[in-house]
This record gives sequence, structure tokens and C-alpha cells, in this order.
Amino acid sequence: MTTPTAESRGQLGHGLKTRHLTMMGLGSAIGAGLFLGTGVGIQAAGPAVLLSYIVAGILVIFVMQMLGEMAAARPASGSFATYGRLAFGDWAGFSLGWLYWFMLIMVMGAEITGAGAIMGEWFGVPGWIPGLVAVCFFTVINLAAVRGFGEFEYWFAFIKVAVLVLFLIIAAGLLFDLFPNYESPGMSNFENFMPNGISGLAVGLLAVAFAFGGIEIVTIAAAESEKPGESIAAAVRAVIWRISVFYLGSVFFIAALLPSDSLGEASSAAESPFTRILAFAEIPGVVRFMEIIIVIALLSAFNAQIYATSRLVYSFSHQGFAPKFFQKLNSSRVPTLAVISSLVFGFLSVALQVWGPSNLIGVLFNAVGGSLLVIWAMITLSAIRLRPQLEAAGPMPVRMWGYPVLPWITFVMVLGLGLLMLWDESARMQVLTVAVVFVALSALGWLITSGRTAPAYDDSLSDRVDTSATS
Repeated sequence: MTTPTAESRGQLGHGLKTRHLTMMGLGSAIGAGLFLGTGVGIQAAGPAVLLSYIVAGILVIFVMQMLGEMAAARPASGSFATYGRLAFGDWAGFSLGWLYWFMLIMVMGAEITGAGAIMGEWFGVPGWIPGLVAVCFFTVINLAAVRGFGEFEYWFAFIKVAVLVLFLIIAAGLLFDLFPNYESPGMSNFENFMPNGISGLAVGLLAVAFAFGGIEIVTIAAAESEKPGESIAAAVRAVIWRISVFYLGSVFFIAALLPSDSLGEASSAAESPFTRILAFAEIPGVVRFMEIIIVIALLSAFNAQIYATSRLVYSFSHQGFAPKFFQKLNSSRVPTLAVISSLVFGFLSVALQVWGPSNLIGVLFNAVGGSLLVIWAMITLSAIRLRPQLEAAGPMPVRMWGYPVLPWITFVMVLGLGLLMLWDESARMQVLTVAVVFVALSALGWLITSGRTAPAYDDSLSDRVDTSATS
């Protein structure tokens, strides 16, 4: 039996199932970046980019295990912002939450702009028209019961996963010379495994470091699942390993079948390494097929970002970090005004990207680029600090391995990635910009929350999920 947390008692709906959370996490990480951006890392590091993906994958697995540990013990729609607040105080919850909200809003604008541009070419209309139609459609989805959102994300993610499975099967057939009209290169492209040396491997790591970003939405959605502790435990285990297999498998076959010097950033579906490899199998209509998949990936991410930002704002309103009117729920127990606010700011993000000054957009996206670095570091520190209290409160369905050694190793890995970004001239501004933004948000959070009374709802660690059935 599950006891709801104080934040969710009589509040948000509970229509999400374990399958929704699992596919939501998979779908959030399998985005347009995988289909269009994979070639960047391979071009920089050659086939050795597999090592970069392994390092990045291990880092994300550790971070997700720690986040899952906290979320299974204390489900909250504020996710890591709530845990940062519990660990370090109001300033940490305020700064982490709004930093992540800002990152998602900016990315949301980019997703719908990209999807609209592709669909506009299909129908011969300006991209903003199909983009607006998509926004209206997903507004309705997000204002309905959360079960509807979960079903859409489930099937969007299912399509992307099915395409990846199909790609892996066809790519394996090409590599093992099972297609009569294609001569396999075998493993010849791996002969020069690290063409650009250690420096190329470092650049490749930067190119792929945040490829897995997005799976943290699983823990935001957990507060609206039917059995939070059980669902998170199952979803986290499934997501982190399946993501690793899909990414490593795809990158392995791309590096094996395409010379690394022929790859780079793909600006269209036709240039995607996935499209090029499927073309070897002489599959008709492959470019249009990949365009459809990329649009699905973009729309799926947009839908998930509306959900995540609205639930964050709802959680902030309970914690005193946002106006109380964002607590208003409709008959489906969905935070109506929080959803609408996400869409309004999403439109502003689109407007900035289309009509805003390029120097401002550059600064904003620099902040977006380094935000995950700060979030991962704070998740790690929060998990280290809260673990003794979580253990004292009762059984834990998800546990980080090797505490406290592996959590501290994870933190050192995050710091190392930050130093690597400072060393790289093209990534340096991401770290510097987000550092300034985070310090400013922390100072603002401290000013707003210092000396105030505790939030209206109980945020204690003792108010948690009964996990005895899953331990």
C-alpha cells in the first residue's frame, strides 16, 4: 500500500503507470539530438567516441540512481529541486528549480521551432502555422487528465524505440554482409580507433556528455504515479540500462559503417547518419521516414517539457517560490494556470529565437548548455547529504551503490567534466554563463526565503512512501 506524500495528498492526479514512466524516460533521452547530432562526437573522436559514451553513460547512470533513490523514498513533483531544498535549504531548491525550468523553457522553444520548420516544408506553409497547431493540440493534452499525457508520451516513445530497434537490426545485417547489394566494410573503420588522440577523445566527450539529458523527467512524473516508490524503482532500472544499450549500439554501427571524417552535425534528415545507413539497405522513402521520426522526437520532447515545467511551477507555488494561484487545479486535477504559464513562456522562447537579437539568444543558450552540469552536481551532493536520513526513515526501494565512495566519485566526474568544458574554448562560455546564472538565482533565493516561515505543507522526510512491499 502506498501512502501519498504531503505534496500530493488530495492534489495532483495519480494516473501514470510504471510503463508510462519507463517509456517517458526512454523517449525523453531519445530525441532529435541522437538522430541529427551523433556524427559530431564520432567526427571528433573517431570510433573511440564509444569510450566517451561509456564514460558519459556511467556518469548518468550514477546520477539517475541517486535521483531515483531520493525520488522513490520521497516522490515530489519538484524532484531534485525539492531534494536540494531538503539537503541545503530554500536557496538551493529555489535556484535549482528555476534553473531547470529556464533550461526546459528555452529548449521547448527550440523543439517546436524545429518541428514546425520541417512540417512547414511538407505542406508548403510558414513553419509557425503547423507549430501553432501542434502547440494548441498539446495544450489540450496537458490540460486533460495526466493519464492522457502518459499515453501520448508512451506511444511517442514506443515509436522512437521501435525505430531504433529496427535500425540496429538493419545495421547489423549491413555490417555482417547480409544485404546482397551492399559490400560491408567489416571493422576496417575501427583500424584507426582514435584518429585525433586524447584531445579528440576529450572533444568527443564534450559532444556526447549531455546526450542522456532528459531522463530526469521520470522523477518529476513520479508524484502522479499510482505507486510512486514501486514505479520509480522499476522505471529507473529499466531506463538507465536500455538507454545505454540503444545509444552504444547505434553509435557502434554508425562508427563501423561510416568513415568518421564523413560525419558531423546533420542539418537535415537527409544528412542524418541513421538515414545514410538505412539508405545502404535501399529502403525507399527513407529521408521522409526519418523526417517523420525527427518530428515525432521533437514533439514528444515538447510535450514532456510542457508537463515538466508546469509541475515544477505547481511545486514552487506550494514551496513559496511562485505565486499561490499556480496551485489551482481543474476537474482532472491538473494545474491549469501552471500549464498555461509554461505555454506562454514557451511562445516567448520561440519569439526570441525567431525575432530576438542573436547575441541575447547566444547568451541564453550558453546558460542552457551548462545547466545540466550544475543540476547533476547538486543531485549528487543532495543524495550524499540525505542518505542517512532516508535510511533512518525506513526501507528504500532504490539505493545508490557503494555509498559514500561512488557518490563522491560521481561528483568528481562532474567536476572533471566542468574543467574539461573550461579547457575547451567552444564550451567555456557555457560553464561561465551558467555559473553566473546559478549564483544570481541562489542569491535571489536566499533574499526571498531568508527569515520566512516554513511552507504550508509538511516537507519532512518522515512523510514518505511505504516501500515494504518492494524492498
